[in-house]
Amino acid sequence: MVRSTTIFRVHDGLPLAASVDDESTEKALTEYKQQSKLIFRRLNANSEPACSIESGQYTLHYLIVDRVIYMCICDSSYPRKLAFSYLDELSKEFQRSYEGKIEGVTRPYAFMGFDTFISKTTRLYRDSRSLTQGAGPAASASSSNQPPNQLDQLNENLKDVTRIMTKNMEDLLWRGDSLDRMSHLSTSLRSESAKYRKAARNINLQALIRKWAPVGGIGFFVILFIWYRFF
Repeated sequence: MVRSTTIFRVHDGLPLAASVDDESTEKALTEYKQQSKLIFRRLNANSEPACSIESGQYTLHYLIVDRVIYMCICDSSYPRKLAFSYLDELSKEFQRSYEGKIEGVTRPYAFMGFDTFISKTTRLYRDSRSLTQGAGPAASASSSNQPPNQLDQLNENLKDVTRIMTKNMEDLLWRGDSLDRMSHLSTSLRSESAKYRKAARNINLQALIRKWAPVGGIGFFVILFIWYRFF
């Protein structure tokens, strides 16, 4: 399930809104929240727009939309497609509610009133089994305060997350791994470039063989004839 949620501004890491977590949750997630702050200080315009970061029994998921980071900490067993659908729901409502005000705020948690929507959406996404199976009784009961058509739209909102990067928290914090999208793309481009160079060499070699094979064949038969005729 979704354990905690925080919304940050990208360029300075300013927290804009967050879920109100109970004391036990706050205590259990203290270390993970500290880790998330270290991670978000590294994010910029070139960072991956969506990523899952594994850390022990929890996974941190984030989504960047219009220079705002939407982050949630979930149980490691919670489906990624639901986590990103949840973040997508938050991003749409947050932009609708505060568009034009986000860049101007200077104090932390300037939009704490958004916690009401966070709480309602968290309840909707609480039971992953009923959500992945459709609008079951448990999901319907937990979403009594939601718009009637929201569960009908849920499957449409579930994103294909197979292409979303997955990282390990330890690699990011201690081994210098990067969340830079350009670094990820350059690695992919280098790999593709190597494949194309190899394919190009093979094509050139095949063209060379086709060009000179007849000449070589004629030369071989001439040499064979001379050898047979005079030796």
